[in-house]
Amino acid sequence: MTDLKLSLAMGNYDRTRAIVDGRVKIDGVDPIPMLLSPEEMFFRAFRHQAFDISELSLSSYSISVARGEPHYVAVPVFLSRAFRHTSVYIRTDRGIDRPEDLKGKRIGIAEYQLSANVWVRGILEEDFGVKPSDVTWVRGGMDTPGRPEKIKVTLPEDVTVEAAPEGATLNGMLMAGEIDGFVGPRWPRCFAEGHPNVGRLFADSIGAASEYYQRTKIFPIMHVLGVRRSLVEQYPFLPSALLKAFSEAKAIAQDALQDTSATKVTMPFVEDTLNRAQALMGRDLWTYGVGANAHVLDRFLDYHAAQGLSPRRVGIEELFHPSTLEAYSL
Repeated sequence: MTDLKLSLAMGNYDRTRAIVDGRVKIDGVDPIPMLLSPEEMFFRAFRHQAFDISELSLSSYSISVARGEPHYVAVPVFLSRAFRHTSVYIRTDRGIDRPEDLKGKRIGIAEYQLSANVWVRGILEEDFGVKPSDVTWVRGGMDTPGRPEKIKVTLPEDVTVEAAPEGATLNGMLMAGEIDGFVGPRWPRCFAEGHPNVGRLFADSIGAASEYYQRTKIFPIMHVLGVRRSLVEQYPFLPSALLKAFSEAKAIAQDALQDTSATKVTMPFVEDTLNRAQALMGRDLWTYGVGANAHVLDRFLDYHAAQGLSPRRVGIEELFHPSTLEAYSL
């Protein structure tokens, strides 16, 4: 039998590289890898169902499940995770010294429903009492005017979202002081270029994230892996085969990171950073599977429903193919 030739869209990560270069095989699949940015990948996946297998925004996917119209079914492979205390940027000349000072401010966002933004809003409300309705959200493109939401959303009546002025970008508005801050998974270009009046809300973002993890044991999930539902109906082995292969590829990347004979990434202090992270989070820093991540998924789904993005609170078991909720053992 010939292996299925399937398109596979994902980011260019160390944890997926062994699949791209063929060191790890997906049982029964001959993949056609496409290494894409999240923006392009998610837009094409959710607007046009362009790929057989695709990395998916957890938020966009949860919306599709809650609405009863998911074209993909997820596998608990969490290709992107991040502590989002790094994702809140502010004008440092606006008297914003603590999270509570965001109340009444105008904050830029590329899309309201981005997974990173769901986490930030949830943390701001739960830990600091800043509700989504306390902020005016200004939506637009970061460096190109006019970015649309990839999935149309209906928000609670007390939440104010304004469109950025025609022709304006969020980066330009932040530089000019026309907005008071920005929330999103990418840093604004003016921050990266060292604008004197743009900084992070959490100046010690590692310290803030470490305290958050010690208290909650949550390492936020951003993306899942999805496979076209029509394919799974025809080939029910696919979800488990994908979970197996992507877990093997991640293990290879983690082993390489542990090899201190020569640094595998272009970054100094890798060994020290790895030791610090493992002291905080344990040896397996980037877990896949539902069992170890149920508390993370539950918190996200609570936030998602509370923020009005899901018309109903989705259950974890609705997100993932049943075959990936358990595994065999020897």
